[in-house]
Amino acid sequence: MLEVGTRTGRVSMVAAETLRTLCEGTMLRGLLRIAILSTAWMTILALLSVVALRWVPPPTTSFMIAERIRAPSQKIEYDWVPWSQISPQAALAVVASEDQRFPRHRGFELGATRRALAHWWHGEKTRGASTITQQVAKNLFLWPGRSAVRKVLEGALTVVIETLWSKQRILEIYLNVAQLGPGTFGVEAASRRYFRKDASKLTASEAALLAVVLPNPERLRVDRPSPYVLRRRAWVLKQMNRLGGTAYLRELDGVERSRQAPRAKRAAERGASGS
Repeated sequence: MLEVGTRTGRVSMVAAETLRTLCEGTMLRGLLRIAILSTAWMTILALLSVVALRWVPPPTTSFMIAERIRAPSQKIEYDWVPWSQISPQAALAVVASEDQRFPRHRGFELGATRRALAHWWHGEKTRGASTITQQVAKNLFLWPGRSAVRKVLEGALTVVIETLWSKQRILEIYLNVAQLGPGTFGVEAASRRYFRKDASKLTASEAALLAVVLPNPERLRVDRPSPYVLRRRAWVLKQMNRLGGTAYLRELDGVERSRQAPRAKRAAERGASGS
C-alpha cells in the first residue's frame, strides 16, 4: 500500500512538473509573440511618422519625452520655425561642427565610423561618429544611451529618412529638435533663451556657440561657456570659413536636383513609352 502511494506521488509530481513546463513554454511563446507584434507595430508607426514628417513639424520627440520623465518639474521649451526663419549661420555651424560631409553622404559617414572603431579598439576615447541624419533618427524616435539594438534601429530609420526627405528637410528638423540646453530644444527656443532674439537673427559666433554644446547640452553650457567651449567655438568658426561660408549650403540644393533628375528621367521615359 505504501509502495502504491509512493508511486502515485511520483506520478503526481511528474505530472505537475510537466504541466508547469508546458505553462512556462506557453507563457514564453506568448511573451515572444507580444514582443514581435509590438516591435512590428512600432516599426510601422515609425515609418508612417517618417512619411508624415516630410511635411509636418513633429509635435514632440522621444528625447523631449525622456527629458519630461527625467525632470518632471522642468519646463520643455520647443518652438518650431520653418527653414526660412532660421539663420543660415545656424545651419552652417551645425554642419561645420557635426557633419561636414552632410551634403554628400547618404546618411552614413564610413570614414568617421572607421576612425571611431579604431579608437575604441585601442581603448581611446571616441567622439560620436553619427551623422546629422542618424542624430535626427535618434532624437525623433529612439532613446539616449548606446546599445546595439538602438544602433540597428537608428540605421534602418536613417535609410528611410534619407530616401524620403530632402537634405534641407533633414537639417531643418535637426535644427528644430536638437537639445541645446536643459529642457531647451531647437534653435528658436535656444536663441530666445540665451540671446533674447529670434533664430533668424543669430550671428556666426552665436550659432557656433550653440553648435558646440550639441554633443552634451547638460555639461556644455551656452550661458556659462567653459574654456573648452570657447576654444571649440573658435574652431567651429574657422571650419565655417573653410567651408566657404553660407554659400556651402547651396550644395543642399544641388543634392536635391541630382536626386530628382533620375526620377524625372524615368517619368519622361514612361511617358514616351506610353505614347
